[in-house]
Formats: sequence, C-alpha cells, structure tokens
Amino acid sequence: MGTHHLILGETSDFITGKTITDTHDERARQKIARFLVEHKGYEKYEIQSHLHLTVEIDGRTGAVPVDFVIKPGGKFFMLIVFRPGSLVSRRRTAVAAARIFAGSAIPYAVVTNAQDAEIIETASGKVIGNGLGAIFSKSDAVSILRDMDSAPPPEGDRLEKEKRILFAMEVLAQKECDDYKCQHI
Repeated sequence: MGTHHLILGETSDFITGKTITDTHDERARQKIARFLVEHKGYEKYEIQSHLHLTVEIDGRTGAVPVDFVIKPGGKFFMLIVFRPGSLVSRRRTAVAAARIFAGSAIPYAVVTNAQDAEIIETASGKVIGNGLGAIFSKSDAVSILRDMDSAPPPEGDRLEKEKRILFAMEVLAQKECDDYKCQHI
C-alpha cells in the first residue's frame, strides 16, 4: 500500500478475522466481502482475500494487488479487483490478472469500485454484466463450473503481453504515484 492512504487505525478482516490497517479503501473491500457472503451465498473459506500476483518483466518484479479470488468447491471461478473511480480503466488489468493468476485461467474477472461492478468473461474480454447484483451467486457459480472445462493459461507471446499489461498499468503506475504525484499534491 502506498503512503498516500489515510490510515484510520486498525480493523478486523471480515473473511480472515485478522487485524488489518483501516483505510477508506479497506472499508470498501470489507463491504464487498460482506456482500459476497451475505448476499451472494459464498462461504468465507471459498474466498481468498488480500492477494498479490507477482509479475516479473525484464528482470524487474512487482506485485499486483488482487482483492478477492472466489473458489466454490475449490475451483477457481472469479477474480475481483477493487479500485476506486472508473471501472472502464481497470477492465483490461482485471482480465490480464485472471488470465495469468492460476495454473489455468480464472473464468471471470470483476472490476468494482464498491458501488458498481463490471463482470467480464476472461476468455473473450467481453463485459457480460453490470452492477453489483450481476456478480454471480454461489449457486450460479457451481452450476457454471459443473459444465465448464478449465481454460489453459496463455503461453508464449500472449503470456508475456498479459504480464506487460499488468506491470505497466499496475506496478509502474503505483510506483509513479507513490514516488511522485500522490505524495507531492
């Protein structure tokens, strides 16, 4: 986390119960976690939170935050990225993260600002749903996974391109913000 976040103290993570730093962004993440459990029917153990995807490009390494990965029945189903502001500007990075996160591509990527959401089919990159209500419920996820084969992750040039997208749009952008713009406003 960059130093430009206002620290409000500490809070308890809804999913893990661990003590974490309380920020405005973290409060939004906790709202999303509660929504997934209380309204979409997922069990806490089916949700991994506060993850980082390590991306290495040209000998440089960075960590891309992934807020949630949903695994009903232990199968990767949905990757959720929370970022404040515009959803459109985060679509491509969410898809890239879903395509390279696990040993096989995660079928769906969601980008949300905790007030709105876009659900994206990872394979095609197409937005297939809008709004928090469009996020798949656990019963929908189980049904979809039952009829779905695992998609292989990208290889070769495609894998390299996905990593470069993530590195440029997440790692370098955050570094620039931490090093200059956000701290010097």
